[in-house]
Amino acid sequence: MSDVLIAATYEFGEGDNESYLIGPAFDLKIPGFDYFQLNFYQRQTEGNRPGDGVWQITPVWSYTIPVGKSDVLIDGFMDWVVDNDKTSRGTYHSNLHFNPQIKYDLGKALNYPERQLYVGIEYDYWTNKYGIKDSGSFDTDQNTASLLVKVFF
Repeated sequence: MSDVLIAATYEFGEGDNESYLIGPAFDLKIPGFDYFQLNFYQRQTEGNRPGDGVWQITPVWSYTIPVGKSDVLIDGFMDWVVDNDKTSRGTYHSNLHFNPQIKYDLGKALNYPERQLYVGIEYDYWTNKYGIKDSGSFDTDQNTASLLVKVFF
């Protein structure tokens, strides 16, 4: 372990869709990883919305693999809300959001500065998106792959 932190996040949307997340975080030294962080959040919602007081675990990572004269970067995060919560306004269901990216450092391969031009893919999986339970008549699971180009200035 290389550091202990306090992590905080503010989530917002239309209407009263606001959540405050706060909790301990740990930077871990795992051989081969550029970084690996493990965050534990307790979710606090505005008003009487469901999802108040539930816990979320969020690992974040980055791993670089040398390939030829460049690198492949594998990074991403996972948000796992581990509890359900029920109020008079409904139920917030446990959910899992997994979002890794695999990127090739094209800039470095073309003899430009490294870490400025990446091409790759992103996979986005979210079960019970926004804490809404998936059902046969209402699909709330997200499953998407995307091509990406990232340019850093």
